[in-house]
Parts: sequence; structure tokens; C-alpha cells
Amino acid sequence: MVHVYNCHPFSSQQIVQVEQEPGLVCCGGGALFVVATGGCKVEAYSVEREGCPLICRFATMGTVKSIQHSKIGDYLVTIEEKNSATYLRAYTNWRYQAEDKARVGVRLLGHLLRGASVRGGVQMEIIEIPLSERPVAVACCSVTGDLLVGCENTLVLFTLRRQNQQTLQNQSQQILQSTWPNTQQSSSQSQGQTSTSNQNVSILDFERSVILHLPKIKAKRVALCGGYVAVQAELEVLVLKLDASSEPKTQEESSEITRADHLEDQADFLLLPRHQELLGDRAKDCDIPVSIEKTGLEDRGQYTLSYVLFRRFTPDFFQGCSVEETQLHSLQLCPLFTSKQSVSQEEPACVFCFFSLPTAGYLYSLKGGVELLSAYQYPEKVLEAVLADHLLHVITKSALQCFTVRCAALAARIEDPYIDTTMKACPPCSLEVCALRMQLFIGLRSVCVHGRHVILLSTADTETPEESERATQRRGLSRKWTISSPKETRTVGHGWNIYVVDTVSPLTLYQEMVEYSQKYAETNPQAQSLRHLLSEAHLLLRASLLQTGQRQNTEGEPALSPETDTGGPSEKQTDREELEEALRQNCAQLGDCFSRGSQKDCHLALPYYRMSALSVTEVIARNRPLPSSPHSYGPGFLFYLKHYLLEEAEQSLSQEEADEVIDIFSQSEPSQLVSVCASPPMVNISPERTLQILRRLEDTAGVSVPLTITMATMMLLMDDVPQYTQLMERHAEMLLVYGFIEEPRLLLHGGGGGQHTRVCPTVLTRQLAKSQPGLLVAGMVALHENNKIQLEQADHIFKELGCENCLQVDFWEAMLMASSQDAIIQELLFRLSSVYIDRLANTSSNTHSNHLNTRSRRKSLKSADDLINSCSHYGALYPWLTVLSPAHTTSSQHQEALYKLQSLLCGPSLSVGSVGPLMERLSEEPLWGFSLHLLCATRRGQYDRSIEKLLDRCPQAIIAYANHQLQDKNMVLWWQKLLPELCNRTRAAADNGILLAALKETLVVVAMEMSPAEFLELIPDDGTASYFLPHLLTCSQKHLLA
Repeated sequence: MVHVYNCHPFSSQQIVQVEQEPGLVCCGGGALFVVATGGCKVEAYSVEREGCPLICRFATMGTVKSIQHSKIGDYLVTIEEKNSATYLRAYTNWRYQAEDKARVGVRLLGHLLRGASVRGGVQMEIIEIPLSERPVAVACCSVTGDLLVGCENTLVLFTLRRQNQQTLQNQSQQILQSTWPNTQQSSSQSQGQTSTSNQNVSILDFERSVILHLPKIKAKRVALCGGYVAVQAELEVLVLKLDASSEPKTQEESSEITRADHLEDQADFLLLPRHQELLGDRAKDCDIPVSIEKTGLEDRGQYTLSYVLFRRFTPDFFQGCSVEETQLHSLQLCPLFTSKQSVSQEEPACVFCFFSLPTAGYLYSLKGGVELLSAYQYPEKVLEAVLADHLLHVITKSALQCFTVRCAALAARIEDPYIDTTMKACPPCSLEVCALRMQLFIGLRSVCVHGRHVILLSTADTETPEESERATQRRGLSRKWTISSPKETRTVGHGWNIYVVDTVSPLTLYQEMVEYSQKYAETNPQAQSLRHLLSEAHLLLRASLLQTGQRQNTEGEPALSPETDTGGPSEKQTDREELEEALRQNCAQLGDCFSRGSQKDCHLALPYYRMSALSVTEVIARNRPLPSSPHSYGPGFLFYLKHYLLEEAEQSLSQEEADEVIDIFSQSEPSQLVSVCASPPMVNISPERTLQILRRLEDTAGVSVPLTITMATMMLLMDDVPQYTQLMERHAEMLLVYGFIEEPRLLLHGGGGGQHTRVCPTVLTRQLAKSQPGLLVAGMVALHENNKIQLEQADHIFKELGCENCLQVDFWEAMLMASSQDAIIQELLFRLSSVYIDRLANTSSNTHSNHLNTRSRRKSLKSADDLINSCSHYGALYPWLTVLSPAHTTSSQHQEALYKLQSLLCGPSLSVGSVGPLMERLSEEPLWGFSLHLLCATRRGQYDRSIEKLLDRCPQAIIAYANHQLQDKNMVLWWQKLLPELCNRTRAAADNGILLAALKETLVVVAMEMSPAEFLELIPDDGTASYFLPHLLTCSQKHLLA
């Protein structure tokens, strides 16, 4: 379906003053090229200047049958006839003919001019391109400047080459000096007269790269773009992708079924091919084999060929039309660059293929998957069509008409990955096309487009209606559907004209579309036509922004062709700003359409409103209910509002706006009221009014934990603490924790967006920190374990509350009990060890200081015993630690930190190496500090050193230490280390009762573990026999029993 809108795409037109009747026209490089009927002269006119003045004219070497211009290299290529022979020629540097320079160089392909021709300065060159077959069609690549020539059954690709003129002059000079030594001086003088600017000009040439043989298709028109090769026959289109490869690859020959003889035998029958469309990899299944013949003189690797698209049509006989009138025409390959690409350095992001029948046109995208973007149904027979940046221009015999295109929709999705998400949107590529207002002409024959200029060639029809009807009937009765040869143009005619029709700027056309859309908005705001027209305007702006960004990226690069620059950088920047502002307005209008639209597309209101840069206040104002339905809000608007409130927007609503939002959801979706009230933008909500609405919701929907917590929050905002307490006591603490999990924003604002997302506590969180710290800690742990908050964000919450020295540590201890992630466990162990060490280092044993610290720090939620009993990471204290750190020697807070740190060191999880540097802050002078360092040394396996230190500082604990630590594989230390140490120390202090008791206990253990002979060897030589004899007797008795 094609929508028709009465918008005016054309702004003005002018007539080009040509002297002779034009036969062919083409345009490019800011110029219009006109070839007189049957003549051998090309005239170039400037389409960028008022009145289209003549740039230059030059003669050709034959009668021009076809002419094309290449933007890259700014050259012309022609198919010419002379003396019944067909020639292919390229014309370079044609602009220099405007300076009345009669010099013209003629050379063969690959034979660059040298000698006097080069030294004479830049001049127009005619390059003769020899071919083995008669050329039928030519095409120039708009990306590389390469040349594709279509013959009847072959395609020949010529690569554009550039060579600097200075290099050629040096080579020519060397040849002259070697051949004619006397000409050196004159040559130098001539060379000196050449301007420096001319020496830097590149000379163009072509190299025959590859030949494609297509024996089963007769080329009528060809196209080339960035490696894509398209060939059009009467009713067939084939698109191939040609890639240069360094590795040779043999092309798999298709099995050819030669049906020529069969067709000759059945010449009296009309065989019609069936309709066929093969896209992508399926295109290789077509019955058209292609073989590659590489002809480049330089070996640059092999070429690989892949099929991209094949389309075959069945001839359509309607209303007496002949087959010739249903043939394909207007084949084009068009590149499209995104605004981030440079045309001269990168391959295009998109390549589009367009071709047309007289009744329908087809636009395909080729890169990233072959897809039919649009099918154009024409209201009458179309003679020719041209795909431009923003519009498709088609001509009939009596009118010029424009259709919209979908190229920008595809390019936008390639350029921006956020399109088709909740962040950004763009109308789909499958959006139905529309036709704009047509412009009437008489006798149109051809059309070409350059920028915003549409060039039309019109000639009066010299046939009488009777002759035309008889010719049509004769062609309709023909049983063969091969194309008839073109009729010779009559020398006598009624008139002709060349029109240059200027299209309006995209911004002007957009504004007219917006004005046109107001008619639909006034009658039916939800009309499909309104949405379609605004979508068309959106794509028009996107296409313009792509072109603007592309021009900005090419600034500062070498000019590809000397096209006229229409404005400076500041003007282009202003144009882009106007386009971006128009795009924002369009997005707001599309957001309005989808906000009140059907449930199917309502989600599109969110990305369009986001792209419009409207504030939520402005969006609410645009979506207030219509008088006809005062209580109705569109599903798209509700979808947008929910996402806005759920995504932690920093913009706060005023009290009036927040109350209006509450009213909107109480009418439309009451179940969302809890989430709405907990949203950060709703901080200015009216608590009294909201509480009434929540109570009505509770009466209708029943009691729920999140609803109760929300009502309690409203009580807090009203400073009614008793009512708050009463509401919170409705449910057990565990149910309240589940309520926080269901709606985390009751406790914090800003969570869930990653560890770097800023969070802040709510009013309820601050109250819980004062009155129910255990519930707050349990809620924060539950949020972390359910991936509602990150560890760093929870730390930030406690710092905001001023509880980093108490509740934050309680949270870490609770997290250590709940978490099962090893990385988090190790992080928490290190943090808690640091806190405990810091408390021990900063806590004085002075009684006065203890009282001050007691008043300044709240008691922890979990004692050391609670942690030991409930958390596996806290180990039971070793028995010998009670001897080293008696409870009455320090304050309660100091004792608590000491026990917790000792418990972590006694547990299985804490790595001693990670806390070793922190332990250096604690002195070994007090016994509690000595106990910690002894624990670390023991954990490292330094038993010998630990035994010595313990005997030096606290020998009464040695037996308890040995009984606990010197077991299993460390049992040998009893007699290898402990017994000799005790003997030596007792010898030096014989009256030390503690050492003597420890020695006695050690001997008891050694006697039970060793044989009598081994025990005897351990007894010191100067020992008293009576002291050791009872232990030896015990050892002997044990050995006998064993």
C-alpha cells in the first residue's frame, strides 16, 4: 500500500538554455552534461549557479550513445559510434576546456602521455579503452571510481589508478636524457615553466582487472558499488559480490543446461520464465552461471565471487501492452555512509539496490543480510526512476513524482545499537512508503539527480495518436519478447526542454509534513495516517542528519570532485543544530501518538519521549486526559511513567506533580502505588493525601507487607512515630525483610544500577537506624543477597547514616554469616580484621577513656560468642588464649574486639598473610597483643619460635599451648623442642615453680609417647636421677603393657 500526501517536495525550476536539441543528459560534480541529438559534442552546465551557465564544451570522437559521470576522479565515460563501430572512451580533466585550452591528449588505456604533452601542463585527456566485444552499458563506482562495462554476455571491470604528474615528468626526463642528450637544457627550461600546482595533479588511468562471463543473461544495464556488481536484463536482475583475495580460490562451475537448441526447435512457442526471487545464499541456486577471468597485468591475488540477489519477473500482459513495455529499467546501486564514517576512507555501511518495472519499483538492502525494504506501486506507467538521498524520483510521460525511501531507517540501526530499545527508537524499515505531490510536465524522456537538483529532459511526441495506437497493437501481437531496437529520433519535432527542478530542503519538507499532520491530529489523534506521516518526517530528518554528519567527516580531506561548497563550517553546524531540534520535536509528537495508541505499540512512547528531551512534567502536561474521556490515560503514557519512576531519575517532582502522579496510578493501576510512592522523584509527595489513598487500596486489595511499610513511611513523614511503630509491629521482622526485598526502594534510592551507581538512604532507613538497627542490617543483607544492592553501595548507605563504626561493622558480620561467594567472604574478612585491629590500636586501657568510648560507641548486635556459634568463619578460641588475655584486664569494647579478632585467627577462612602488615600496628608488650602475634606465628607454623616466646613471656600457658598445638605431626616438638628448653631454663632457675610444673607435665607426656631407651637418651647428664626415675618407670610400664 502506498500512502499519498499532498506535500510539496519541489521549490522552483529553471530551464537550461541549450542551443541544439538534447539527446542524452547526465549530471555529477556540480555539472549537467548535455549531448545533442546525433551530435559529437558535450556541453557542461553548472547546476549549482543561478541560470545554469555554460562551464565548457568539447567535442567527442564519435556519436555518443551513452554517457556517465564518475564522482571519484571527476571523469566522463561514453559509449560512442563511428563508422559502424562502437568505442568506449573516458574523458578526464574536462574542466580545463573552460579555460579555452585547445590542447587535448588522446591515448590508449595504460599508455600514459610523456614528453612535451606532459610538460605542457594539465590538459583534457581522452582515454581509448579497447574491448573485444561491443559495449552495451557502463557504470561508475561512487565509492572507488572503478569502471564497469557491460557487454552482451560479459562484464569487464576496470580499476581506477592515479599517478602523480611529477613522477611522470621525472620518468620522461630520464628517457629524453638517455635518448637525446642535447635536449637536456631545453627540457629543463620547459619543465621550469610548468606551474607547481600542475605538477601535483594526479593523472587518471584504468587497469583491466577482471572479466565476468555470464552466458545466460544479456546485459541491458549494469551497476557497480563497493565490490557489488549488478546486471539487469529484460526481466532479470542479478547482483554479485566481487572480493579480492590473496588466496586462490577456484570458482565452482555451475552445471549448465544448454537449452539453446531446444529453444530453436520450439521457436513457434512462447516460453515464459516463472517468477523467482532468491536472496542471499539462495541466489546461487539460480540458473545463471558466472565464471571469472582475471586479466590484471599485476598479480594482486585472486577474485572470489558470491551471489547476493537474483530476481526474475514474468512478463505481464495488461490492457494490450506489449512485453517491451514491461521490461526492467533504472538499475542502481547506492551506498550510504553513517555520520561517523569517512567516505574516502571506509566502505559504506549500507548498499542498496533499486530496479523498477513500469508498474512497480523494488528497493533491496544488500549488506548484513539481503532484504526487500520497499515495493513501490506506481499509479501509472513509469519511464525512469532515480534513487536519491532522501526521495525516489520517478517520471511518467507527463509527470514527475516523489516517493519516500527507507534507507535512513536501516542506516540508523547500523549506526546506533541503542535503537529498538527502551533508550531510542526509529520507524521500522518495513514502514509503508508514501507518494508526495506530483509535478506535471509534457513529454518527459529521462531524469537524473544531483543533490537537490532534479534534471528532466522533455521532448514533444511527434507521433500521431493513430500511429502510436497502431504501433502498440503491432507490438502487442508480437509473440517474441525480445527488446526492439530503439527508434531513430526524428529530426523534426515540436519542441524540447531541459528543466532543473530544485527540491525543497529536508527541513522545509519536514515542516510541511508537520503542518499536514495537524489535520489528522485535530480530527483523530489516534489515526494511523498521523503516525505514518510523522514517521515519514522522522526518517526524512534522520537521512538529513546522516548526510550532514558525512559532510562534516569529509571536511579537511582531499576533494573527490570539485563540487561547489554551499556553506562554511559554522553554517553547517547551524543546519545540524536545526535538524537535531526538529528531530526532538518530531520525537515528542511521535511519543504523543504512541502514548495514546494501542497496547501493541504503546512501548514506543518511552524511547521517543526520551529522545525528545522533554521533562516528565512536560510529558504529563501533554498527556492529560481529553475532555471526552476525563479518566482515561493511554497505555503508552503509563508505560513511560512507570519506567521513569522505576529508573531512579534524579529530577524530583513538585508536590502538585507528585500528587497528580499518585492520582494517575490510583485511577489506572492501583497495584503500582507502592512502587510509585517509593520512587525517588516522589520525595515531595503529600503524606496525608497519599495515606488516604493507600488506606483505600488496603480496604480493596487487602493487607500486604510492602503496603504496610509504605503507610508507615507516610506516618514518618507526618512525624507520627507512635502510629509508625504500630504499623511496623503488624508483621514479624522476617516478613518485613521480605517486604524490603519486594520493594528495595523503601530502604534506599538509586540501587540496582551497578556498583558505581549513587545511592542514598530513605526516611525509613534513618528511622530504622535509630529504633530497629537489627531490622535494618537484616534488610540490607537480604537486598545484597538478592542482587538488589552492591557491597560498596551498602557501605555508602551506612556512611550516610553516620554508622560506619557500628552498624556498618554489624552489617559486615551479618554478611559474613549469609554470603556464600568466596570473593566477598575474603573481602569481608579483611575489612573486619582491619576494624578489629583499628579498635584495639585506638582503645586505651585507661578506665576514664573506656567510659568515654562506651558512651560514643553502641554495643554490637552480635557478640563474639554469638558469631562463634552462628558463623563458621569465626573459630572457637584456643584454650591457651584465656591464660594470655584475662577478661578483667581491659574494657568490654576492647575485650570484644580482641575476642572477635582472635576468633577470626582461630577460624579456617582468614589468611594470616593478608592481615600480617596490619598486625604491625599492635604492640607485643601487653599480653593481649602478644597473644595475637603468637596466634599469627602459630598459624604460619613457627612453633619453635612460639615456644621460646611463650616461655619468655608467659610460661604458665606453655602446657595449654602444647596440649593444643603440639599434636599429631607436631607431637615430636614435645621432646625435640619443649623438653630441652624447659630443662635448660629450669637449670638456670631451679626455684621457678612454674617452669618446674611445666617440666613435670612435659615429662608425663614424653613418657607416654616414647620407649624407655629413647627416654633415657633425653635425660640430661646432670639431671637428678630421683626426679626422672618415676617418669622412666611409667614409660617402662607403658612399654610392657604395649
